[in-house]
Amino acid sequence: MNNISSNKTPYIRLLLVTVLALLVHGYHPFAEDAEIYLPGVEQILHPQLFPAGQEFFAAHASLTIFPNLIALSLRLTHLPLTAGLFVWHLASIFLLLLACWQLSGFLFSSARARWGGVWLLGALLTIPVAGTALYIMDQYLNPRNLAALAAIFAVTQTLEKKYLRAFLWLAFAGSVHPLMAAFVLSFCLLLVVTDWFVARADGVSALGAASVVCGFSPFGLSLTPPTSAAYHAAAMRHEFHYIQLWTWYEQLGAVAPILLFWWFGRIARARQWQRLTLLCRALIIYNVVYFIAALVVDLPARFESLARLQPLRSLHLLYLLLFLIMGGLLGEFVLKNRIWRWMLLFAPLAVGMYIAQRELFPASAHIEWPGAAPKNPWAQAFLWVRDNTPVDAIFALDPDFMQLKGEDTTGFRCLAERSRLADLSKDSGAVTMFPPLADNWWTEVQAQTPWKKFDKQDFEHLKKTYGVSWAVVQQPGVAGLDCPYQNGAVKVCRVP
Repeated sequence: MNNISSNKTPYIRLLLVTVLALLVHGYHPFAEDAEIYLPGVEQILHPQLFPAGQEFFAAHASLTIFPNLIALSLRLTHLPLTAGLFVWHLASIFLLLLACWQLSGFLFSSARARWGGVWLLGALLTIPVAGTALYIMDQYLNPRNLAALAAIFAVTQTLEKKYLRAFLWLAFAGSVHPLMAAFVLSFCLLLVVTDWFVARADGVSALGAASVVCGFSPFGLSLTPPTSAAYHAAAMRHEFHYIQLWTWYEQLGAVAPILLFWWFGRIARARQWQRLTLLCRALIIYNVVYFIAALVVDLPARFESLARLQPLRSLHLLYLLLFLIMGGLLGEFVLKNRIWRWMLLFAPLAVGMYIAQRELFPASAHIEWPGAAPKNPWAQAFLWVRDNTPVDAIFALDPDFMQLKGEDTTGFRCLAERSRLADLSKDSGAVTMFPPLADNWWTEVQAQTPWKKFDKQDFEHLKKTYGVSWAVVQQPGVAGLDCPYQNGAVKVCRVP
């Protein structure tokens, strides 16, 4: 078994895989959960931003050093926000691949197996993780990406029994994303416990101890179940919290890894790959325990609030390791040293992942380069808002604007850098995690409903009640509003 410390890390190859991963998976810095995480960065850099609605992102920001870390790096380097985010995103991909390269060197003896794992993971960065609404790595910078790379480094150090280094990586993961770090911590403890009991051939005790270890993660928290209709409405916007609402193939994706790791473990034992054997055994226990936890907190209706702890987000780490091991085995036994075999596997895989990403963001450039004018008309309007409206302006939009065709889940707060009333997509996610926000969220959403029937008087009511001074409306707009900006998709209008 090769010792990773004795091998010179091929940084140039890893950088190549990083660039190819960017070209395949794309980059959308203001998409999806960027609407949750970036406003915290922007408010640190410009404290006058977001005089209204900040509670919907500040709750998340209070639990992570992510906004402070990114803002500090931008101040030190004097990079513009878009350039800084792009550098951080590239660094996140590179460091994740570096972590995987190191871990695969602990698991496999050959270079082809080692690179098989790295290349497969790089090709599948944006593959969905069962029904969790997560990817291996998102197409934009966020705390999960940083926690993911720290997780792999921590697992490697745990396998090497360098527990202080593992603790430091776990501490970093916990500082940027406490929930995801809890799963990683439980798995690293599980590795130690499993190794201890397996060495004594006591598998039953290992499973029992593993249940206690995994229960150490977020599920021991005492939570007061919120029972309001507002909270329930927010929870139902996030069906991925509830496994009984997953499709059958998503549910299969939660349990099929058990059989795969059993198979991988048999291969590892036959070849006396002890570290891989240990890892597969621990992953089976990890998968079983968290699946049972998901059923416990999900199926009984009285535990609705506990479902927001999302036990099956444990699958994120599991899928990372699944594809790393799978790629290693493919490299070792199938691809070997035949270049045509590598091309035959990875070329169609890369094309398929590229097509999937284009279907997710059809109205946007595949890679939204820093400083480039956006192709998406909604993003164009949001940039106009940033450059031409008062900093203290409060906006109203369709509460479900991020799900509209052609909007491509572009965040308004993070791109326009302006306050808006609560929405159905991202602010409901904040409500599921922080129930005291529910009533305020529901009131604002209802005040904007039914949006498609709004007229001038309805906007005047929003101004009187919430101080709304501007609105972004779809074409052909609303009669009676003064709209200094418009494009083929939307108008930006003053509220009289």
